[in-house]
Amino acid sequence: MDDHVTAGVDGSPESRAAALWAAGEAVLRRVPLRLVHAVDWPLDPVFPGVGGQDADRWADRVLADAAEELQRRHPQLEITTRCPTARPAAALAAEAADAALLVLGSRGIGGLVGFLVGSVALAAVAATDTPVVLVRTADEAQDGSDTDAGAGIVVGVDIHEAGDRVLDFAFEEAARRGCALRAVHGWKLPPAYTYVPFFDPDDERDIGRSVTRTVDDMLLPWRRKYPAVAVTSSVFRGSPGERLVQESRGAGLVVVGRRRRRSPLGPHLGSVAHAVLHHAAAPVAVVAHD
Repeated sequence: MDDHVTAGVDGSPESRAAALWAAGEAVLRRVPLRLVHAVDWPLDPVFPGVGGQDADRWADRVLADAAEELQRRHPQLEITTRCPTARPAAALAAEAADAALLVLGSRGIGGLVGFLVGSVALAAVAATDTPVVLVRTADEAQDGSDTDAGAGIVVGVDIHEAGDRVLDFAFEEAARRGCALRAVHGWKLPPAYTYVPFFDPDDERDIGRSVTRTVDDMLLPWRRKYPAVAVTSSVFRGSPGERLVQESRGAGLVVVGRRRRRSPLGPHLGSVAHAVLHHAAAPVAVVAHD
């Protein structure tokens, strides 16, 4: 049942920012918020002398402090807490299974440079089919609203993938926030053109127009489903990851897709999602799709 938002908390400033953002999102969605802190055993020898009861008390305090702060900000918000004993990434992925959204913190590295995405966050993103939002401390709204509902949303569109879940998430979020949506798609010339000694610029323009029509066709059903959402598109020749990072400046949220893949080395992120997660200047939502 995807009737709540889940946020991972661990007492760090990054997790506080994630919890604040998640609370604002839960209010927008009118659903409860669940705070999760995973106790990972064994702690020794990393924390010598720390026993199980001490760790449990500390975890309870972290959850209680976070819940108290959020309840003061949002008195009407229903907040629950959970403290599973498991590896953090696995626990967060399991807790996300019945949630509408998982929100995690990630440390900003200054200005518009981007994120330092930890191994736990990356593993959790790759291990769950639930949309995951990565939030930096710098993404906490200064006006106390916790989510910048007026800022626009940027979504990466891939004409070669089945991106219905990505587009549905982006359009629904834009409709919920009452903000504009910008769809971004980058394309490359087919490999065969590498061997053409004299490339006709008209061919590039024809390809660009064809790609633009394809993107417009992809967006059309969602424009009809969400007529109140103001939509623009940007189709260009080049790296989609770099353009999405550029477009993230001033955005309220960047939405990218992650293809569900299973390999002997485990699930992993695509190159575009990986680049955006590490360098975007706004919270990033990663949505798994087939």
